[in-house]
Amino acid sequence: MQKSLPLNDKVPHVPVGPGNMTWLVTPGSTSARFQAALGSGAHVVLLDLEDSVPADAKADARDAVLAFAGARARSAVGPLLGVRINAAHSAEGLRDVVSMADTGLWPDLVVVPKVESGRDIAAVVRAVRRAGSAAKVWALIESPRGVLALPGIVRTPGLAGVLFGAADYAAAAGCRLTSRAMWHPRSQLVTAAAAAKLPAVDSPYFFLDDQDGLRQDALEAVELGFAGKVAVHPRQLKAIAQAFTPSLHDVEEARAVLAAAAGADGAITTAGGAMVGPPLIETARTVARRARHTHSTANNVSSQVS
Repeated sequence: MQKSLPLNDKVPHVPVGPGNMTWLVTPGSTSARFQAALGSGAHVVLLDLEDSVPADAKADARDAVLAFAGARARSAVGPLLGVRINAAHSAEGLRDVVSMADTGLWPDLVVVPKVESGRDIAAVVRAVRRAGSAAKVWALIESPRGVLALPGIVRTPGLAGVLFGAADYAAAAGCRLTSRAMWHPRSQLVTAAAAAKLPAVDSPYFFLDDQDGLRQDALEAVELGFAGKVAVHPRQLKAIAQAFTPSLHDVEEARAVLAAAAGADGAITTAGGAMVGPPLIETARTVARRARHTHSTANNVSSQVS
């Protein structure tokens, strides 16, 4: 097994992009867990100021999260640090953004929840740019209105990616929080994101004791085209990383396709009894790129949580 890097202050900073497949969300009101989250093996540690923080603890959580973001900015190593602010159109959301701008303490990512129009994103993007921050703005889509508005949302200038919130969506739609009920909104999200060339990250799986269900849900996310998935507990990271890591069979098939394409000099050819043309070649390249990145990542996460 490849030796894994220790997840501490010497870990290289990983860039924002489709390779960031594992996200770990941590309540902003539990500052004692922040450092442990950084050592979990997740690509992105997302500190939450919204749903997980009671109304009377918002101010204290905001102060703790921004102080932590400031400390992380000075080291600029380890996993990416994200902050889920409160809804952009709410008083608390405005306080979150104003506090970041006033203090200059910005995380790597700002996740905007309850997004139902491009306006929700545009206001935060403007604040980030005016402050001269390099923070990337992501939209959390978690309502039927948000799903219907996706074509406009993903075209918002400055948007870096989208996430899906299954629990809020199910509550708003009046449907059950099941795989079958979530396939339509998840597919809509991935399709809109792909059209805009943005990464899409899937909702958490909320049943902590159901590892088989988590694995199936993560594999479905891969099948649908998601670039990553959020975890609500560190012990979920290993299954997510494994699901997003191409299997040996997938890698061998991709190599066969690329080898056949290289020998065909641009002509249509076959590999393993299947026709090989430009779409399959591009898919094979994607598998090869993901394999190079994720096999080492899966080992790294496994060593942290085993």
